[in-house]
Amino acid sequence: MNKLPMQAWRFTAVTSGQNLRRSVSKIGGSTSSSILPHEKRRESSTGVATCPHLADQEESEPNASRIHSTAEWQNALPYSQIPGPKPIPILGNTWRLMPIIGQYTISDVANISSLLHERYGRIVRFGGLIGRPDLLFIYDADEIEKCYRSEGPTPFRPSMPSLVKYKSVVRKDFFGELGGVVGVHGEPWRQFRSRVQKPVLQLSTIRRYLQPLEVITEDFLVRCEQLLDENEELPEDFDNEIHKWSLECIGRVALDTRLGCLESNLKPDSEPQQIIDAAKYALRNVATLELKAPYWRYFPTPLWTRYVKNMNFFVGVCMKYIQSATERLKTQDPSLRAGEPSLVEKVILSEKDEKIATIMALDLILVGIDTISMAVCSMLYQLATRPEEQQKVHEELKRLLPDANTPLTIPLLDQMHHLKAFIKEVFRMYSTVIGNGRTLMEDSVICGYQVPKGVQAVFPTIVTGNMEEYVTDAATFRPERWLKPQHGGVPGKLHPFASLPYGYGARMCLGRRFADLEMQILLAKLLRNYKLEYNHKPLDYAVTFMYAPDGPLRFKMTRI
Repeated sequence: MNKLPMQAWRFTAVTSGQNLRRSVSKIGGSTSSSILPHEKRRESSTGVATCPHLADQEESEPNASRIHSTAEWQNALPYSQIPGPKPIPILGNTWRLMPIIGQYTISDVANISSLLHERYGRIVRFGGLIGRPDLLFIYDADEIEKCYRSEGPTPFRPSMPSLVKYKSVVRKDFFGELGGVVGVHGEPWRQFRSRVQKPVLQLSTIRRYLQPLEVITEDFLVRCEQLLDENEELPEDFDNEIHKWSLECIGRVALDTRLGCLESNLKPDSEPQQIIDAAKYALRNVATLELKAPYWRYFPTPLWTRYVKNMNFFVGVCMKYIQSATERLKTQDPSLRAGEPSLVEKVILSEKDEKIATIMALDLILVGIDTISMAVCSMLYQLATRPEEQQKVHEELKRLLPDANTPLTIPLLDQMHHLKAFIKEVFRMYSTVIGNGRTLMEDSVICGYQVPKGVQAVFPTIVTGNMEEYVTDAATFRPERWLKPQHGGVPGKLHPFASLPYGYGARMCLGRRFADLEMQILLAKLLRNYKLEYNHKPLDYAVTFMYAPDGPLRFKMTRI
């Protein structure tokens, strides 16, 4: 998948683009206003299925009158006229994701997003999903920017009801009023984030972890060399090794410990491997829990039962290591503490509550392991299949690090312009997170339509990042587009809201600086010392929970 033109690039997944096109063509027409019976489903005054989390936040009449009296609103078309796939009675559009009778598998999500844009245009209403608010796909970067910039201090991200139920019902005994930052909304989210945001995002905290993460990465590369076969190729399950590296990095940051993930001959029943397996299962089944008929809301389905078991396992692991860190702080003489405290120590010392540190660690691990791992899989695959780009990064690293054993520093990382541009370009064309989203907090005019509050707006960055309207020569992989002129940048359009891998605004990814640091360290250490090749059949990209190469990553890794 090197240089596919946008018209041909169908974000390939399990089903072929041709078959998906035929399926979408059969949908036809605009969405109806049929509402599906479900106790969690809420209807706005216009008969639109909206987010149940807004049920207690009724719109005030003066504010509604002000919005509805504007010329923009009065001249806009009604919500019911927004184009999109037409629901059928009873099953709505949920049938499209059902076994046997459905058109799509969950791994088709990226394809569907692209095909909806091709079929219906810059705004698409996907309604009639059992137990879910309407999804409003927006493919206009200017409108996406407007939505982001108009959100208040507590923006609602689409709710992740499975995680909401786990935190607020199944384990209310543990979480109580401390829901964390993932799957939590409104004032509870704002209060928790305000308590942990400063230590997580402080540059001094980031700098503190450069050396520990570099050591972990060096251990990982030693492990990689041990795994090479007689052809200098890594094993078919190399993505599992990347998950081990990712977990070791996150454990060092969020739990203040080395988990031992990179030890040789790690047993299947070892704690690190259990954490990796649990993370994969939990995250990769969220789409099934969220998009298919939510029977788990009424009775414990096998999928839901295992999801809860995995989450309980995560909570137990986090509690164990946070309690260990708390004990170290209690027994340590404060006068002997030297240097910058760890992230965990900062949170415990400032909040005097180890539960806050535990929940913070849980959220960082929950969204971090698979996200960073799949992003790295994509980065390495693109490097291995783009030798010219790989050589550019290597030459930059060789210039900055004449001695391959030179320790990394923040000033050195700051000068790795082409490496960071390569990362951004991979995110643009092959965004690991295929879209961001918000639940609209008030009635709005979007793309010339009246959109009621409570609708879930989806911003498909995997599509907008590849649209010629917003990115010059969008189908061409060109890292130079992200560089400043003095560093070899090329002129052209690059809409700032077309590609947002970490989101935007108050709900931007809390761990983004650690994610960037981990990826930069890994690529710098790898490409300074090794050449990476991929000599097998090209891989398609597919969605499990993330968008990443689908198949064995049998890279050839040769020391330079």
